[in-house]
Amino acid sequence: MYKKELEAIKKSNRFRQRVIYDDSLTDLASNDYLGLSENSDLLDKAYKRVKNYRYHSPRASQLVNGYHPLHKLLEDYLCELNDFESAIIVGSGFLANLSLIESLPRKKDLLILDEFYHASGVLASKLIDTRVEFFKHNSSKDLESILQQSKNYSRIIVAVEGIYSMDADILNRDIFDLCDRYSAILIVDEAHSAGVIGDNFLGVFDYYNITPKANHIKMGTLGKALGSYGSYILANREIISFLENRAKAIIYATAPSIFESALSYESMKYIQKNSLFLSDKRILVQKLVYDIFGIKMDGLILMIEVGDSQKVLSLRDFAIEEGFLIGAIRPPTVKKAILRIIPRLNIDIDILESFFLKLKKRIQDV
Repeated sequence: MYKKELEAIKKSNRFRQRVIYDDSLTDLASNDYLGLSENSDLLDKAYKRVKNYRYHSPRASQLVNGYHPLHKLLEDYLCELNDFESAIIVGSGFLANLSLIESLPRKKDLLILDEFYHASGVLASKLIDTRVEFFKHNSSKDLESILQQSKNYSRIIVAVEGIYSMDADILNRDIFDLCDRYSAILIVDEAHSAGVIGDNFLGVFDYYNITPKANHIKMGTLGKALGSYGSYILANREIISFLENRAKAIIYATAPSIFESALSYESMKYIQKNSLFLSDKRILVQKLVYDIFGIKMDGLILMIEVGDSQKVLSLRDFAIEEGFLIGAIRPPTVKKAILRIIPRLNIDIDILESFFLKLKKRIQDV
C-alpha cells in the first residue's frame, strides 16, 4: 500500500528502520550521556525500593489511583534539587511537551516557539486555538521584536530548549531576562541539558545560576542522562494544578512506571553524590573534542555537519567497522545531514581519543 512512498524514501537515502546493534560496539550514538544505563548498582537499588510496595505497576491514571508514593518521592526530590514549588511526573518527554503546549495556551493567549523547538511541541501547537509564532533560533533580538508587538494578549508563553538536540547549542541567557521583563511564561525543555550541564548537573538553570521564578517552567527527561524513562514538569503550584485538570496527556494516560521513577530517583542521588568526579570527566571530554575537531561543546553533543546523506551513512558504517556506533542524522530531522556523536562520560578518554583521530582523518578523506 505504501511501496512507492518507501521506494522514494530509500532513493533519497532517508530510509530508517529499527536495528539491534552488536552489543560489543562502543555506544557513541545514544543520549545516555553519563553512561548510567550500564550502572547495575542503580538497577539493584531501584528494584529493592519497588519491592517494598504491594503494587509494582501504576494500574491507572494519576488522577484515578495510579499515583504512587515513589512518584511523589521523586517529585519532592526534583523540587528540592531544582528549587521549584511543585512537580508532576509524565510518561515521556514527548507527552510532557504535549501536555504543556496543548493545555497552557488559551484562546486569547500567544504562544511563541524557537524555530528549532522539538517536534513534540510543534505538533502540539497545531492542536490549539491560539495564535502561534516562531522566532529565529536562539535570537533574543527576534524574540523581543515579537514581544514588543504582543500587548493585546491575556498571556504570552515562550517555549525554548536548554540545549538543542541536533544543533547542540545552549539556550541564549538573554531569553530568560526578556521573558521576565515582558511577564511571559517561559517553558524550558531541558531534555538534553538536565543531567549534563551546570555545577550540579541540573541543567541550564544551574548553568546560568538562575533562581526559578513564578513564570518559569522546566521540563526534563528521566531518560537520556538519568538512564531511565519518563519525564517531569517543574513549575509553581498553580501551573501544576492546572495541568492536572487540563492536560489530556496526563489525565487520560496511565501513570508513569513506578520502577522507572525509582530508578530515576537513584540516578539523581548518584549524580549529586558524584558531581565533582563527573564534572572533571566532562571537562576532559570537552577539551578532547576541541583539541581534535576544533568544536566547543556546551554539553555532550558533538555535531559535525556533513551535508550529504550518503556520506553520513558511509561514515557511520566506517565507525561500526572500527567498533563504534555513532548517529547519522538525515533530513527531514535536520536540514543537512550531520554526524551526531555522544562522548559518554563512562567511556575511557584514551578510547575516545583513538577513535576521534581516526574519524577525523576519514571525514577529511570522504
